[in-house]
Amino acid sequence: MSLLWAGLFILGGGLLLLLYMVREAFLNKVMVHELVFSDFPATFGKVTIFFISDIHRRIISDKVIHEVKGKADFVVIGGDLTEKGVPFEKVKANLMKLKQIGPVYFVWGNNDYEVDFRKLDAIMHDLGVKVLDNTSVTFESELGEKLCLLGVDDLSKERDRLDLALFDADQNSFKILASHFPTITKKILPEHEIRLVLSGHTHGGQIHIFGYSPYERGGIKKLVNTILFISNGYGTTALPLRLGAPAESHLITLKRGIEELG
Repeated sequence: MSLLWAGLFILGGGLLLLLYMVREAFLNKVMVHELVFSDFPATFGKVTIFFISDIHRRIISDKVIHEVKGKADFVVIGGDLTEKGVPFEKVKANLMKLKQIGPVYFVWGNNDYEVDFRKLDAIMHDLGVKVLDNTSVTFESELGEKLCLLGVDDLSKERDRLDLALFDADQNSFKILASHFPTITKKILPEHEIRLVLSGHTHGGQIHIFGYSPYERGGIKKLVNTILFISNGYGTTALPLRLGAPAESHLITLKRGIEELG
């Protein structure tokens, strides 16, 4: 009889853990961050980015849109907007939701190339989503200071050309780089003066067993050559489960001040 109770206890515990992992995978958490840079262009005041990466099969919740609408200057999708088997209608619906927040910019992830990427590119063009495929976009304040958002193509297929994105950017600007793969930082030199990198891909490890997974949790790191921002991502790959790396999206505000990241 005691073995039966022990078995039921283990089964119940396993079921509770599974339910918790499903819950973590489908959270609609918007993380709020404030990053301070000593050289951020003062005439911009502050700039707020809504950053979302690794959407995969999920439908973006209206809760997320309502929470960030009116708070962000523009949206950056950090790759893996979709994957094999996801209907393009679902992709369109997600993009239309993101457009409610502000102008949308996109960089390619490895899973985006599992679908008809030419059709995906055409959809984004039709919806006015700017694809940053080794290119950049420049924002200018009323007094002429400049902020550049650069984006590189998929590193896993060696389609990334950071040199072209830099060539397209204004040299005398505050530079932010969007790359699906955080390993782009290995190609950044101090003289590139890229102050922030926005990335995803790792899912924060997605499932941590006894605190271990192939990738560490998302977060912000100050490197020698830049500051690296890695998101856990909004969706999942393979199993729709998470443990220790909950689904997330981000409101990131940049402003001028004394840098505190150590």
